[in-house]
Amino acid sequence: MFLLTTSLSLPVASYGDEGMYLFNDLPVETLKQKHNFEPDSQWADHLRLSSVRFNSGGSGSFISSDGLVLTNHHVASDTLHKLSTPELNLIEDGYLAKTLDQELKAPDLELNQLVSIEDVTQRVNDAVKPGASSDDALKQRRGVISTIEEESFEKTGLRSDVVTLFGGAKYHLYRYKKYTDVRLVWAPETKAAFFGGDADNFEYPRYNLDATIMRVYEDGKPAKLDNFLRWSSEPLQEGELVFVSGNPGRTQRIFTVAALKFLRDDRLPYVLDFLRRKEILMQQFGLEGTEQARRARDELFGIQNARKAYTGMLAGLQDPQTFVTKQAREEKLLSELQDNQANKELAAAWTEIAEIQDDKREMLKQTVSLRSTLFDTAMQIVLLTAEDLKPNDQRLHEFTDASRDSKLQSLLSEAPIYEDLEQVKLTDELSRLTVLRGADDPLIQEILDGKGPRERAAALIEGTKLVDVAFRKQLIEAGNEAVEESNDPMIQLARKLEAEYRRIRERNEQIEERERQAYAQVTQAVTQIEGTGGYPDATFTLRLAFGTVKGYIEDGKHIDPTTNFAGAYQHAEAHKGQDDFDLPESWMNAKSEVDLQTQLNFVCTADIIGGNSGSPVVNRDGELVGLIFDGNIQSLTSDYLYSDEQARAVSVSGVGIIEALRSIYNAQSLADSIGK
Repeated sequence: MFLLTTSLSLPVASYGDEGMYLFNDLPVETLKQKHNFEPDSQWADHLRLSSVRFNSGGSGSFISSDGLVLTNHHVASDTLHKLSTPELNLIEDGYLAKTLDQELKAPDLELNQLVSIEDVTQRVNDAVKPGASSDDALKQRRGVISTIEEESFEKTGLRSDVVTLFGGAKYHLYRYKKYTDVRLVWAPETKAAFFGGDADNFEYPRYNLDATIMRVYEDGKPAKLDNFLRWSSEPLQEGELVFVSGNPGRTQRIFTVAALKFLRDDRLPYVLDFLRRKEILMQQFGLEGTEQARRARDELFGIQNARKAYTGMLAGLQDPQTFVTKQAREEKLLSELQDNQANKELAAAWTEIAEIQDDKREMLKQTVSLRSTLFDTAMQIVLLTAEDLKPNDQRLHEFTDASRDSKLQSLLSEAPIYEDLEQVKLTDELSRLTVLRGADDPLIQEILDGKGPRERAAALIEGTKLVDVAFRKQLIEAGNEAVEESNDPMIQLARKLEAEYRRIRERNEQIEERERQAYAQVTQAVTQIEGTGGYPDATFTLRLAFGTVKGYIEDGKHIDPTTNFAGAYQHAEAHKGQDDFDLPESWMNAKSEVDLQTQLNFVCTADIIGGNSGSPVVNRDGELVGLIFDGNIQSLTSDYLYSDEQARAVSVSGVGIIEALRSIYNAQSLADSIGK
């Protein structure tokens, strides 16, 4: 299952079925030539308006006129975890609301529907003065982007985000309709959604029902939707053309060789060390008891998923062959630039990017972020109330007027906070920060206040009132003066770290601005030498990918592109005695009722990455035929290199979801309402 992060966005020439295309720049001619299909604006607009983005880091789609939304179980797991109690473990046991009043409201979920796209490139570029330093350029660009977003929000009432594309060569204003009343309708058990556990994660064949259905409400009633996906009743066939509409999080395909080496030698090993540490921490906490295991489960799952994904990415970068094509393309570009007097100066961008990697190495371990919900809440309140004192165009981006509602929804979430888990996490973070900065560092000594990490964390957790939503709300409304005078120990800690947090953030943003400007020159060079076209790197905004249902060869064996329910039961029997391969009781009890030949999972060559989880897969007619939930192990290099030789996107089949709802979960009325 894919994780989500972000990166710069740059142009990439496409090969095979490669490409994560903008909805306002679809590859119409490519589709016509390769697949004899020409999408019109009505087809594209309907698919765009039927797609949604989850603020928790995934994708989804509207699947009925009365507000039903389809996504993955692992995308919904954050909400399932927050809605669970010791008596009602929704992640493990699943859930089915048989009436509207049984649908459970998510505490802090926001879904975004992309309503419009506007090119604002000229206005953004005009705001940056010629010859401006990277620091001044950053402030000028941030200011005009905040102004554009604020004006759009005031005019339309829609969430308004300016998205950087092609490394700063283009800027598009994306307007979203927000849905913040989102309720749980149905979720299967973890044993069905994550059947095969970590052993099968990123593998294929698969037999997973990684699906969850929610519903969006407006004014306390199920939303009435004009755009939603119809549901195909036919299983997919090998060779069939399919499309994926989702929000890929990030790719790094235009990265220079120097930038990829930084990832290989520095950043990815650093991240993996962090993930392994956190995995052990969560496992140890879970061993303290059944309730502790439940509380840690969602975070542990995310950590393990990320650890396996990053391990695959690093393995790909450590393969020398990965760099052969990258190095050859880069050398060819630079050679042709040197021979072109008009564009010769653009070659300096590669040198600049190489130097930037040294700065990124220097900043890699510089942090004062303490990954605990309570500390993060404290820091966000400190920053919010301080930024409120500034003009809107001078604020940090996430604290502008256009972003305020989303920020407040997160800060005032009713989701439970478990103080025992918080203490364990904060203890480890204080210990880790002490190692990174050194125990004699003056800031560390101020943070610890004469105590060890464990004792200091205990005092902070015991003394803070931030667990109380009403206290958070009161503090935010009282403003900066009240925050500065607060005697809450967690707020006081955040205030002590605020200056260092801002210093580190400002330095990193200056580096990012230099890198953005350098990659803009790379973009120009690529366009001059290789021509226009292609697609920008992913930005966790809506894109369209396409491919065909297709098997592959692995270790000399042909892997069929589809699996069925019979295979799931056989897989469970073959691994009898291994907990991760035990199908849930509901499946075993319903085996005689299930049409075992019904398609359950399939693979295709569509180009996906983290953030695409939950994306709808549709056919030529725009009907839903599947639900993206994973990629195979060979796809983990897709951050920086696409290949359709073995890499595949893995989906739950649409017909499989309907079969499970009817035959296993006795959800006849829900199944009947889908696609209508």
